[in-house]
Formats: sequence, structure tokens, C-alpha cells
Amino acid sequence: MNQLLSVTKADGTKELFDDGKLAASLKRSGASEQAIDEITDQIEHEMWDGMTTADIYSHAFSMLRKYHASTAIKYSIRRALLELGPDGFPFEKFVARIFQLWGYETLTDQTLPGTCISHEMDVVAWKGEELSMVEAKFHNEQALGSDVKIALYVKARFDDLSENLFDFGGQPRKLSPVGRWLITNTKFSAPAIAYSECKGTKLVGWNYPNKNNLHQIIEQNGLHPVNCLNSLTHQEKKNIIGQDVLTCIDVIGKPDILRKAGVRPEIIEKVLTEAQFIVEQAK
Repeated sequence: MNQLLSVTKADGTKELFDDGKLAASLKRSGASEQAIDEITDQIEHEMWDGMTTADIYSHAFSMLRKYHASTAIKYSIRRALLELGPDGFPFEKFVARIFQLWGYETLTDQTLPGTCISHEMDVVAWKGEELSMVEAKFHNEQALGSDVKIALYVKARFDDLSENLFDFGGQPRKLSPVGRWLITNTKFSAPAIAYSECKGTKLVGWNYPNKNNLHQIIEQNGLHPVNCLNSLTHQEKKNIIGQDVLTCIDVIGKPDILRKAGVRPEIIEKVLTEAQFIVEQAK
């Protein structure tokens, strides 16, 4: 193929198409070598200069689903999380949705007083006597990750907040020793993991820890981002997220959400069917 073809990324910038990146993302999702070769060959044959990464992903997903539905859905989850940007606020709300599923009450984007300075905290979650705080680190590229500098400053912020009392849920609470979280949609560096494990910061990334990592939490609890839905346009997905509806499971059985997002009446049933398929395939 013509190696000078460019792709348009989510932030509008362009870069040369690299079939190796596409192949690597498919491999990480568990696709077979045969599926990877056939999908990348087909996309190389059909792509055009300036094709968006979203279009490439959508096309790859539709072909991958022919080989193995559950693998395709895992691929779609990872890409969907990358599209919860560019500012990261939807990702904070998505993380809050996870804590709600775990039985917590939550607030996002809170400014809290520390001993020395105030801190902006992405998610605050509480239940019973426990008060948790979460730094939700969003990246819009799979290759980007959270390094030890991020782990260091997050630990320092938790230390500054740890001596204060906060009024959440109608009672004074201190930040719980087990309630200090750093969650990302991509990965952590080895030093970040070593430091955080040593200092008691709980880490959750796409593939970390081995058990109860982010993609497992999503799949096991049916919390697939609405960006997984191929039957929606990019603008319709943005409109749904703008209503603070982040997951497919929250869309199922709620056609009013889709109508308010501008989804055409003749498409609504297709969207609901796809959302149900995605959630059921992960069970």
C-alpha cells in the first residue's frame, strides 16, 4: 500500500498510517494471527488519505466480530475508553459509575482542602465508614501511560488530604487508608507500580492488576462504554455522554435517552439490540 497515507486522530492531528499499530491493538484483544492479517490487509486496501482513526476502528471492529464476537467487544472497549476525551471528564464520570456499581455514593470534580493546599479530586466515593478518593488519569493514546512521577504526586496529594475531616454523606469522614486510588484507561510503568504498592495507593489500569483490572471490571459488570455502539454516530455518542449516560447497560430499555440524543426513530431499536448483544456476549 501507499505508506504516505495519513490518518486523522481524535484530536484532529494527523500522522502516517502504521499498520503495525493496528495489528498490535488487535493482538492485545486476543485476535488470531489469521484474523489480524486479513483485517489489516482489508483496511489497507480500503483506506483513504485522512481517514479517521474512529473509522478505522469501526471497520476493524465489524470485521473482527465475524471471527469472534467476544474478542471484538474487548477490542471495542479499549478503543471506546480512548474516545472518552479529549478532556477526560467523561472518564472521571465513568470511574464514578464503577464505584456506584460497588455500592458507593459518588461526586466528581471536587475541590478539597488539604493541610497545606487545596486539591482537585476527580472522584470522591463513600459508603459506610469508608471514604475513598480517586485520581482518574485519562490518556487518548494506548501507548501513553502513567509513570512514577504521577504516582509520586498522587501519593503526595493523598498525604496532604489525609489529616482533614470531610463532610460526605452527612457525617465527618477521614480519607480511608484503603481508599486511595489511581485509575487509568491505559497502563502504568513498572516503577509506578512498585512505588504505589509500597506506599498503599491502589492502582487499576487496563491490564493491571492481573485480577480486577479495568477491562475485567467492565466485562464482568456489563459496564461497556456507549462508545462501543457501532450503530451510533460520533455526535450521537457525544450527545448521550452529555446526558451523563456512560454505559451500554444504562442505555438498554431507555429509548428516551436515545431520542434526546437525536438518534433517528428507525435506528433506536438497532441501537438497543446492539447494546444488549454487547452486554450479553461479555457474560
